[in-house]
Amino acid sequence: MLTETLIKLFTRDLNKLKEEINLYKDESNLWIVTEDISNCAGNLCLHLVGNLNHFIGTKLGNSGYIRQRELEFSLKNVPRDKMIKQVDDTILVVTEVLSKLSDEDLKKEYRRDSIEDYMTTEYFLSHLTMHLAYHLGQINYHRRLLD
Repeated sequence: MLTETLIKLFTRDLNKLKEEINLYKDESNLWIVTEDISNCAGNLCLHLVGNLNHFIGTKLGNSGYIRQRELEFSLKNVPRDKMIKQVDDTILVVTEVLSKLSDEDLKKEYRRDSIEDYMTTEYFLSHLTMHLAYHLGQINYHRRLLD
C-alpha cells in the first residue's frame, strides 16, 4: 500500500533532517544567511516541521496543530535539541496519521483552497515528500557551504 511507502520515505528523510542539523559543527551556523542565501537551515527545519504538522497532522489527522507559518521563517536561534525533538514528534504524527489512511482516503479530493486545481490526497502526499526532499537538499548544501 502507498501509505507504507510514504511512511518509509517521510521517516527516512526526517531522520536525515535530524542528521543534517546535528552535523553542524557550530550550532550558531544553523542560522547563517547571506545576501545570496535567504533561508538558513534552522528556518528550513522549522518550516518542514510546520508544513508536515499542518498538512498531515491537522488537515488529514485532525491533530489540532496550529501552524504559525510566519514564525517558521522569522524565529532565530531555536536550540538544536528543541528542533530535533520537533522532528521526532513530526515523525510520530506522520506515521500515526498515514497508517490510518485507506486506499479510498488516498483517492479523495484534496484542496488547500477553493481555487486550486483538483488533486487527490495521494498526489498531495507525494508532493509533500518532494517538498521535504527539496528543502533537505538545501539544508545539506547550506551546511557544506557555510559551516
